[in-house]
Amino acid sequence: MNNIYFWIFFNVFVLLLLGLDLFVFHRKEHEVKIKEALGWSAFWILLSLAFNALIYYWKGPGPALEFLTGYLIEKSLSVDNLFVFIMIFNYFKVPTMYQHKILFWGILGALVFRAIFILVGVALIAKFHFIIYILGAFLIFTGIKMAFQKNDDELHPEQNPFIVWISQKLPFTKYSVGGKFFTKIDGKIFATPLFLVLIMVETTDIVFAADSIPAILAISKDPFIVYTSNVFALLGLRALYFALAGIMQLFHYLHYGLSVILVFIGFKLMLSDIYHLDMRIALGVVGGILAISVIASLLFPKKEDELPKPQNFDSKPDTDLK
Repeated sequence: MNNIYFWIFFNVFVLLLLGLDLFVFHRKEHEVKIKEALGWSAFWILLSLAFNALIYYWKGPGPALEFLTGYLIEKSLSVDNLFVFIMIFNYFKVPTMYQHKILFWGILGALVFRAIFILVGVALIAKFHFIIYILGAFLIFTGIKMAFQKNDDELHPEQNPFIVWISQKLPFTKYSVGGKFFTKIDGKIFATPLFLVLIMVETTDIVFAADSIPAILAISKDPFIVYTSNVFALLGLRALYFALAGIMQLFHYLHYGLSVILVFIGFKLMLSDIYHLDMRIALGVVGGILAISVIASLLFPKKEDELPKPQNFDSKPDTDLK
């Protein structure tokens, strides 16, 4: 375990960045334009690479390669996850000006849950070595399953147990109230439909973590490397969403590239006791698969690509989900 002061400093640094992002640079709700989103995406990527350089001079080339490989895998999986976020926002017809706020709080919650998953995962692997074989098999299974799933599958909020439960327990307003998650009516607190969307994003990311955490644990067992690569991949997710939202459907082969990567990482993990694959080769394989999937998507575009039909964002969720 790394020095506790490194963990404290890093998390304070991240919280400071998030605070500046929400309360200074985005304190006014507005529609994030592509130019602004590209600028922020470049900022987060450059910041991640700067931290990667710090890891290199601090811990050496090995951990730096682990961070870069883990960051690339997590970033790629995050891009694939953006397909689902697009479907969620379209399904509920969330106004563009409120999407940044939802993604901000959704990602903040994701950071907390992933930190817990990573620490538990590292501790379990350290104590029960055989778990690496379970994680490897799980990644192979997930990769094969992902290859047969479609990014444009329809959403079914009524099948999400937590969504159904919370829609029955909390009183909801019939209409959205600006960008608020909660509002007070006649002295009583009501949740808004925007809060339901936030819950959808949060629970969806927890499901995503089931794929991404085993993948990054297959690259490094250092909890600090695993956590920081996850954090930097998530920090730039909001900006990347607005930068790519309009052209996301162009990358339809990325889905298959990621499935191959998960299978590759799964076999790497299962064979780690008898064969140690050089991290430079692993990074080259991951980068090559991603490049091929993106190039193939651009060379062979889809003829038809439709998102799920938007539903009425102003309808009352606890009525519609029953």
